[in-house]
Amino acid sequence: MPALLLVLCLPLGAQAGIDATVQRVIHMLDYIGVDYPGAVRDRKVTSLEEYREQQEFAAEVRRQLGQLPENGRRPALLEKAAALEQAINTLAAPDEVARLTRELQRDLLQGYPVTLAPRSAPDPAAGARLYAERCSGCHGATGRGDGPLAAGLPIRPSDFHDLQRQRQRSLLGYFNTITLGVEGTPMQGFPDLTQAQRWALAFHVGRWTAQPELVEEGGRLWREERWRARFPDLAALVQARPAEVEREYGREGLAVLAWLRSHPQALAGESPMAVTRQRLAESLRLARAGDSEGAYRAALSAYLDGFELMETGLRSRTPDLVARIEAAMLGYREGLRRQLPLPEVEGRYGSVLALLDEVEALTEQARAGSMLTFTGALVILLREGMEALLLIVLIAVTVLRAGRPEALRYIHFGWIGALLAGILTWGVSNYFLQISGAGRELTEGLTALLATAVLLYVGLWLHDKAHASRWQHFMREQIDGSLDGGRLWLLAGVVFLAAYREVFETILFYQVLWLQSAGQERDAMLLGIATAVAALLVLGWLIWQFSARLPLRLFFNINALLLFVLAVVFAGKGIAALQEAGLLPVTLLGLPRIDWLGIYPTLQGLVLQFLILLFGAWWFLLRKGKTPQTAG
Repeated sequence: MPALLLVLCLPLGAQAGIDATVQRVIHMLDYIGVDYPGAVRDRKVTSLEEYREQQEFAAEVRRQLGQLPENGRRPALLEKAAALEQAINTLAAPDEVARLTRELQRDLLQGYPVTLAPRSAPDPAAGARLYAERCSGCHGATGRGDGPLAAGLPIRPSDFHDLQRQRQRSLLGYFNTITLGVEGTPMQGFPDLTQAQRWALAFHVGRWTAQPELVEEGGRLWREERWRARFPDLAALVQARPAEVEREYGREGLAVLAWLRSHPQALAGESPMAVTRQRLAESLRLARAGDSEGAYRAALSAYLDGFELMETGLRSRTPDLVARIEAAMLGYREGLRRQLPLPEVEGRYGSVLALLDEVEALTEQARAGSMLTFTGALVILLREGMEALLLIVLIAVTVLRAGRPEALRYIHFGWIGALLAGILTWGVSNYFLQISGAGRELTEGLTALLATAVLLYVGLWLHDKAHASRWQHFMREQIDGSLDGGRLWLLAGVVFLAAYREVFETILFYQVLWLQSAGQERDAMLLGIATAVAALLVLGWLIWQFSARLPLRLFFNINALLLFVLAVVFAGKGIAALQEAGLLPVTLLGLPRIDWLGIYPTLQGLVLQFLILLFGAWWFLLRKGKTPQTAG
């Protein structure tokens, strides 16, 4: 089991390392852009200590970028980092250094996408409370750097009302400083705070850069549709620097930014549909600009971080429409990947939007439906839990019929461990790492393929025990204790894999459904979950009773066949998940999609499933040709 957990954590751990590196580099670039003017003026060093720090940070940026995995974008990033280092070493103008830091930040986030934004609108009251508790001692009650502890510090704390300096800072910059601190200064990071608390602090501090009248003016301007393109979401808001926005849009842009910093709820609470449309629009914009790689990533995010989160609820009402949307989005992504002519790409884009319009029309018709929420909650758990339940019950009955009831604890280790690991993964993704849709699909895909291999082994092992003499030999092994150790932990591992791949995604789907519901709809959702649990328990009991009454040989043959079928299903779902994450190529075939059998109309998945079927047929024929005595 520890080895299984290690394997499952690898994709998340690797991505977490990349995300941490990107965040550190973004933080250092922000620091360079803000503080360089205080070190160099008119090509002369005005503060030697500050200038040496700028040189150190620029060199560290280049070193950290060199540690990122190669993906085609790293050479250009290293070249631009070298240009930044050269600019600082030659005492370039502050505007030139600021431009290079902005461009490097933008290119870095395009090459190594990281979700550096709050998941929901920060709580103003929490930000004010945290500031009073953690920051006011040094920065002062009103953020002017005049707190009671400031006099005893070697460096004066930042004055958040210093417009010349603070208008160079983004909310993301504040967040990174709160998270990581500033090396060589009394400013320490606050890693003990949750992400939501750190964002609340960042927004609280960021509000001090604007006067009340400017904020009021921004509120009036925000009613104009044109600003939605500049600030489509919280990610765009937290990355915007006031000075940059003012250069681009003048006082009006500065006012809108000030208002949004004080009213982030205007951009929060985006539905999965809104995310889907926004990322699709971004992908088409990038395609028209000639950035096919960026367009593909945006289109992939539209599916993973948008549509997939509402897919299960929709499937319970309109499975045909969901299948058409998935096929259309896959076709659009493939058009971007293969760099088809722009008119054809635009046509595929239009087809996707037309289908999304159908979904929104259906949603409007059923907006206040408690029955719909109940059905969605019921279907989610039944769909995600059916395979895991079947596998767990079959393995539990196998252990009992082997005369080893004490071995049931290994089965319990498996499903309880999967439940805890799934909840932990969900918690980490919400409060620490912000796991993307691609990371989620990567974890699910690798888990499914690992489960496929283990299921094949267990299924073939069960088939090998179907003959009476083989079973008697096996029972003698029981008496000798040879099933204790490896094989029992293997069974626990199968249970863990089967359950874990469903738990995290089930929780995620329920989270979206809960946020989209209110009042009686939430009661209906809880009732749907309870009904699904009851239905699964009844189903499990029926499978248990039926399996326990089968003749021994028939029982093992049926179990082996079911586990073999599950291995084929998991293989198809594993390949599909890796394709949805953009990690495997997709060759579409004109065949139907059957989710519950793990059959998807792609050449890659069907080839793997065919090879597994071929291997299974060969094995069964091979074992059938052997006598029970030689098979042992």
